[in-house]
Amino acid sequence: MQPLVRSSAPGGVIADPVPVETEWQFDAIHLAPVQRWLLEVADGPVRVVPGRSRTQIDRYFDTADLRIHQAGRTLRIRQTGRTAEATLKERAPADDGLRRRIELTEALSTPDPASIVRGDGPIDRRVRAVVGRRQLEQLFEVRTRRQIYTLEVAGTDAGEVALDRTVISLAGEAEPARLRRVEVELWSEAEEEVAGFVDRMRRECALQPATVSKYGAGFLAGGLVEPGTPDFGPTTIDRTSSVGGLAFAALRRHFAEVLAHEPGTRLDEDPEELHDMRVATRRIRAVMGIFGHALPMRAARFRTEFGWLADLLGAVRDLDVQIERTEGWSLEREASDPEVFAVLLRILQERRTEAREALLDGLESSRYVRLIEGFSGFLRRGPLRHLPASVAPALTVLPDTVGLQYRKVWKAGRRLEPDSPLPEFHRLRIRCKRLRYTLEAVTDLYGRPARVAIRRLTDLQDLLGEHQDAQVAIERLRSMALAPDSELSPATVFAMGQIAERYALRAATLRRALPKPLRRLDRRWRGLRRAMEAAAEDVPPPAAVEPAEPGALPTRARAVPAPLASPGRPGSR
Repeated sequence: MQPLVRSSAPGGVIADPVPVETEWQFDAIHLAPVQRWLLEVADGPVRVVPGRSRTQIDRYFDTADLRIHQAGRTLRIRQTGRTAEATLKERAPADDGLRRRIELTEALSTPDPASIVRGDGPIDRRVRAVVGRRQLEQLFEVRTRRQIYTLEVAGTDAGEVALDRTVISLAGEAEPARLRRVEVELWSEAEEEVAGFVDRMRRECALQPATVSKYGAGFLAGGLVEPGTPDFGPTTIDRTSSVGGLAFAALRRHFAEVLAHEPGTRLDEDPEELHDMRVATRRIRAVMGIFGHALPMRAARFRTEFGWLADLLGAVRDLDVQIERTEGWSLEREASDPEVFAVLLRILQERRTEAREALLDGLESSRYVRLIEGFSGFLRRGPLRHLPASVAPALTVLPDTVGLQYRKVWKAGRRLEPDSPLPEFHRLRIRCKRLRYTLEAVTDLYGRPARVAIRRLTDLQDLLGEHQDAQVAIERLRSMALAPDSELSPATVFAMGQIAERYALRAATLRRALPKPLRRLDRRWRGLRRAMEAAAEDVPPPAAVEPAEPGALPTRARAVPAPLASPGRPGSR
């Protein structure tokens, strides 16, 4: 099993096959019976070959705030005799003792963890992106005496069984944790044969599936605490919520999403992590724009800063979309010279590398730190308590607020024709986003009518989003072809023109298809409008004002303070 993940290698983003470890882990009361069984079993398609024994020392590392753990990975340095190697492994859950997880391993010249931060291997680059300037610290040490048996299927090495006697050393004078484990690792495609062997060994040796990995056991034994979601205040709303309470609840949920997807964005193995982080920043900005009249005035400053962050994320995401589309076209039968596509993909990958470096610089900048710390405090203080727009019941205000957003969508959409100016389609897309994010913030109040309207709005937004992606790609291809320092061959420029034409044809098809999802949205809007009007007629008494954070000063409207950092230096440290 060889999945494709994004690798931030020099020269571009390359879809590299990354090894996936397939391993069974079992707890054993005693290892001697298992050892006897392995030496005696002779029938079946799997042959057991006794091997060597060795002592290995594993040290697990992370930052003080467990950045690697939050990215869903573990970092281990293993010493066996005079050799050392680093392993970056996915923290995948076990399924009845079986784990399948991404695992990268590279040899080290020294067991010093600082060599990982300085290196340029696949593990080094990933770790450096995740931890930034933070120091790696040892979490705990695991010493294992391992007896190895090779498994052969049809005369070929198919895997190994390891009988492990493990001691997990903890800080201070704490009693070490001890494990007796049987681990079976698959090396080849003979999974069916090895799985049958594992099932038999498990039954006849009374083995129990291990519920936690060695890392997990050390994490628990060492008293380490799983990083949780920060508490910024209430995130739910009900029929008694005020406008300010509703807006802050939405902002808290979206900000938690930004923080949750930052580690995965840094790791850069799943492009959806970056996409989700970008969407969360957009939702924050949309809520601030729609409910700005009910928020403290300093929200305007944060909206600007989240726009800066969204731009950094968007530069990478747009290239991800274009690379994926170009890769797909390059594999089609009617594609032109594959070498031309390879040149184009290399250029796009190089640009993505530059965009990702700018993103990582931004995430490590003091500007980003101030944004996260300042917005955290802003959310904990909560809504204004003396501003009429903030304390007004949400149910009475939302029909006008949501209705205004819908009218903007309908007005912009109904006058569009397939040959309308392209910026007008982008303007409609932005208005659809604002309406969708507004509806998502109030779904708990209106239930099914809101959910159905969101589905129809999503269909419309997806169409407009693909149209915008096409326009961005066409403009990027044009700028690459017309760049004064361009070294592209005539054949490559010609192929780029063909690709731009394909984007243009697809965009034209999307423009012609616009009226249908727009009409479907209008039909669903009518039901939602009736639900909002009915709810506004029966507004319950206002809820109690949510308490301020202990020690927090009263929040007052005031002039917008100076920006967190100079807009001209988005990557300043």
